[in-house]
Amino acid sequence: MTKKTPDTLRSARWFAPDDLRSFGHRSRMMQLGYAEEDFRGRPIIGVLNTWSELNTCHSHFRERVQDVKRGVAQAGGFAVEMPSLSVDESFTKPTSMLYRNLLAMETEEMIRSHPLDGVVLMGGCDKTTPGLVMGAISAGVPMIYLPAGPMLRGNYAGKILGSGSDAWKYWDERRAGNITDEEWLGVQGGIARSAGTCMTMGTASTMTAIADAMGLTLPGASSIPAVDSGHMRMSADCGRRITEMVWEDLTPDQIITDAACRNAAVVAMATGCSTNAVVHLIAMARRAGVNLTLDDLDALGRSTPLIANVRPSGKDYLMEDFYYAGGLRALMKQIEDRLDTSCLTVTGKTMGENLEGAQVFNDDVIRPLSNPVYKEGSLAVLRGNLCPDGAVIKPAACDPKYYQHEGPALVFDSYPEMKAAVDDEDLEITPDTVMVLRNAGPQGGPGFPEWGMLPIPKALIKQGHRDMLRISDARMSGTSYGACVLHVAPESFVGGPLALLRTGDIVRLDLDARRLDMLVPEEEIAARRAAWKAPEPRFGRGYGVMFSRHVSQADQGCDFDFLQSDYGRPTGEPDIF
Repeated sequence: MTKKTPDTLRSARWFAPDDLRSFGHRSRMMQLGYAEEDFRGRPIIGVLNTWSELNTCHSHFRERVQDVKRGVAQAGGFAVEMPSLSVDESFTKPTSMLYRNLLAMETEEMIRSHPLDGVVLMGGCDKTTPGLVMGAISAGVPMIYLPAGPMLRGNYAGKILGSGSDAWKYWDERRAGNITDEEWLGVQGGIARSAGTCMTMGTASTMTAIADAMGLTLPGASSIPAVDSGHMRMSADCGRRITEMVWEDLTPDQIITDAACRNAAVVAMATGCSTNAVVHLIAMARRAGVNLTLDDLDALGRSTPLIANVRPSGKDYLMEDFYYAGGLRALMKQIEDRLDTSCLTVTGKTMGENLEGAQVFNDDVIRPLSNPVYKEGSLAVLRGNLCPDGAVIKPAACDPKYYQHEGPALVFDSYPEMKAAVDDEDLEITPDTVMVLRNAGPQGGPGFPEWGMLPIPKALIKQGHRDMLRISDARMSGTSYGACVLHVAPESFVGGPLALLRTGDIVRLDLDARRLDMLVPEEEIAARRAAWKAPEPRFGRGYGVMFSRHVSQADQGCDFDFLQSDYGRPTGEPDIF
């Protein structure tokens, strides 16, 4: 049943009244070359496009926006493209995570301040999915998410390359002197061959899969490769569907429920998700008033097998293979009994209806529950005297011998200090050593950079070692792998226990017990705490000051306190006229 009529459209407040303000609005639309028939009485759809000439993942979005606009027009709507903060992953320093919340703020305010009845969110590169979704949740108008899609498989000398994952592997071999300059350049040119996001199950594919599983995309849209013609058709479908959603008044609060967030977490675990999923999923859920916690995610991880054999948690395949094997719909069909299939989605149908007819076409890529890649989900949450508020590890992507480990800490206070040390071939270190990087969290980084996959020291690489236990209050790339404990909370920069650890202290990891501890007497820890002094703030002006004063810790999603739903939601839009 149609819930909206032309006179109750949100945009009608700008264009319908016979007053001076609306005269101005209509005249400026005419200045753009539009007649009143173009925009009056039709749903006005904002197409929030995160295209940028420095965002390689979104280099095809300049064309895709035309597909979206075509779909909107076919459904009787009027589309307007609105450029949004791109937050590219490759070039933004010190880290794109610093600007996720800025994109969320911009998205919310752009929607609220303009005559938009619904929005298509065009994203895909790591932080664009959570940033766009968080802002649109808070704005509350009908929205649909359009994933950028993964790039094609990498290739060099007949070998399939996975972006990110193979970069780390070949870099270690480069440092060990095992590959030539020519080979290194060949990998450089072959590892990223088209538009689209990383084709491993990194953060980009993880977050678009989460949006898909949450019901915010067209079914299976997250799996379509960026340069596939099906991606063009999906983009036009998004335009048609968002126009219908406006008439139906299908808003995000009807879709993003407790059950939808649980579904997203279960699917994330089954795909071998990025550790970054923890921070973003908690932030997205809490924008919708869903109190998702680290303990919730750990419980779901314990009971959800990893069935996507996609690098880096899987061993053999990439996202293009995953798509040909049936994509996310097929994976969700495999675990359908673990999902709440009654959840409403942007299609206006339930998840169960959207999964009808889904099939697996290659059961080595998308495994049956009887033959998982890993018996539990992708992530585990640790607690202990080093991380009382939690830390995250990706067991499926590290050597099982580190699941139970005890060794002496080698502590670095900064990234430059660590980087210099790992290239010292005379560094005194053993495979049992636990490398620690601190002052790299949300405030210390600043911005929570992806420094947590600490490089294996050259001295150990030359001995043939390729993994070791590493601990940090930083994040790591979703394309990374190894025995890395991340997101230690509270972070050391604000006085978390990691700040009190010293080189030589014994650290114990017990994955089964979900424990991470320093084996230091309590009285000694108390004495160190009393002597600890807070470092100077990282920022002295601008957005950085806002970030430092208002960002929450990793276990809370790193959102700004004043943007979370429990801070206060608008009961209605302000009288803007």
